[in-house]
Amino acid sequence: MSAADPRDGAAALVATVVLCTYNGLRYLPAQLDSLLAQQRLPDRIVVADDASTDATWALLGEFAARAGERGIEVDLHRNPANLGYLRNFEAALRRAGDGVVFLCDQDDVWHPNKLQDFLESFRRRPALTVLHGDSRLVDGEGRELGQRMFQTLEIADWELAAVHGGGGFDVLLRRNIVTGATMAMRRHLLDRALPIPDGWVHDEWLALIAAATGEIDCIEAPTVDYRQHGGNQIGARRRTLLERLGGGRQRREHMQAMVAKLDALRRHIDDARLEVGTDKRAAIDERCAHLRLRLAMPAGFGQRLPLIREEWRQGRYHRYSAGLRSLVCDLLGLR
Repeated sequence: MSAADPRDGAAALVATVVLCTYNGLRYLPAQLDSLLAQQRLPDRIVVADDASTDATWALLGEFAARAGERGIEVDLHRNPANLGYLRNFEAALRRAGDGVVFLCDQDDVWHPNKLQDFLESFRRRPALTVLHGDSRLVDGEGRELGQRMFQTLEIADWELAAVHGGGGFDVLLRRNIVTGATMAMRRHLLDRALPIPDGWVHDEWLALIAAATGEIDCIEAPTVDYRQHGGNQIGARRRTLLERLGGGRQRREHMQAMVAKLDALRRHIDDARLEVGTDKRAAIDERCAHLRLRLAMPAGFGQRLPLIREEWRQGRYHRYSAGLRSLVCDLLGLR
């Protein structure tokens, strides 16, 4: 490798980009160009096309030739039938190989420093399992929307401080703040995390398993332009007032789904024999119990008040729900 090769930085680490595509012809060219414009080029790109019906597959073939001229190995795979977003990503991740694995969406644009900055963090911190970052929100034409993803998710300063200080598990057990398109991980995480249980999205699952079994952190600067358009699988938007209050059927369905997901998490920890520590396992059990209690709150105010008071006194509304907002919902009996 020559002194001018853009992969000299963090040379000991193999960088693999995992890209999933489906009918991505409109936005995919800009993303592919951004991969080849990286200050530190990827070593390998794994592409899983989910049976696209447009010209995406032909575009990928042309890209593979261009990338090969730059010394990048491209592994192209086309599913004979559509697997869906989650299972396509899972299948692609199984082909990732060793090193550091970067998740890539077809409709974003990476900033030129993304790979270099992430790999430098992994190089300096051998124990780091997952690193994610902020993103700049843009519209379908790539125009800035004046908002970052961390702002849209309303990530608080205390949450960022906790993640930086090694408390990422407690933050992620309460809610997911990780966007898959900004995420990179050491390959060994996949051996612990796959398969992904039904009900979980790949980014929240991988991040939580990483935080339970290793170390997770974030870069607060944006390294991706996260495109918002009508075809997003998972977009970014601020919650409505009703969603903030968590009232009605939506609130119950969300908590019921979370209980089912936590049950699946506990089964996976047992089946995969993951070493998560007694404190983290206890926290999972405690959050599950907290949600079950909230779901079973009595209709009568006098009956539920002491239950609410005790959950508040124990700090469980703050650790496992939305704090005062969730307490108010339960006091008002919003069901």
